[in-house]
Amino acid sequence: QVQLVESGGGMVQAGGSLRLACAASGRVFGSFAMAWFRQGPGKERGLVAALSWKDDSTWYLDSVKGRFTLSRASGENAVFLQMNRVEPEDTAVYYCAAGSGQITLRSTYRYWGEGTQVTVSS
Repeated sequence: QVQLVESGGGMVQAGGSLRLACAASGRVFGSFAMAWFRQGPGKERGLVAALSWKDDSTWYLDSVKGRFTLSRASGENAVFLQMNRVEPEDTAVYYCAAGSGQITLRSTYRYWGEGTQVTVSS
């Protein structure tokens, strides 16, 4: 089992920045994939950014490219999502997810955090 604990959500004005953190504990392996999904009001949950611990490859949703950066904490089983130049459309509940497999596949992610709310005001 893997446990994921998220932190860092909150309210921010458009154009501002926010950093989300996700710490993993339990049976974490070197081939792990970790990602952030989000679910906005009335929308389905979708992949925002993903990272492979095996080769540090990353994937980003087109609408967040150049604004969001997903990185792994050095020496820790944790990842950070740095969100810059946020937009009202980024308002959502953000979920950390982890698993083993191809980082862009929803089916890769077996473990989920409880979610953290991000609200961007215009």
